[in-house]
Amino acid sequence: MKIIFKTVAVKIDPALRNFIDEKINELVRFVTPETSILLEIGKTTQHHKNGPFFRAACQIKFPQKTLIAEASADNLKLAIVEAKEDLQRQLRQYKEKFSARAKRSQRVVKKELHLSSEAKFPQKGRVREEGI
Repeated sequence: MKIIFKTVAVKIDPALRNFIDEKINELVRFVTPETSILLEIGKTTQHHKNGPFFRAACQIKFPQKTLIAEASADNLKLAIVEAKEDLQRQLRQYKEKFSARAKRSQRVVKKELHLSSEAKFPQKGRVREEGI
């Protein structure tokens, strides 16, 4: 998995980069190794002293869909964690969509495969005959 960084008015130091790698690598189980994640972090304004002015946005492109998660917070690390959790929720939904489609097609095949009542399979175990 490749992480592409884009920063706005923020410098990435090694400690912040390790934190980002640790948090974003939790998404490895949802994506393939060739997948790239675009991560944009930065400040929304330069002159405000309080309020949620740190922003983190993650984007993952799939063949059929692009998943985007954004978060704003007072702390840059908190914004990254919130964006990661939102992206993880979207990835889980995206992954479950395909498994639900496979199960639905299996149910359709099972409904179409009705056997007649005369075609019974032999039962295992002892068969009791009445009247003996």
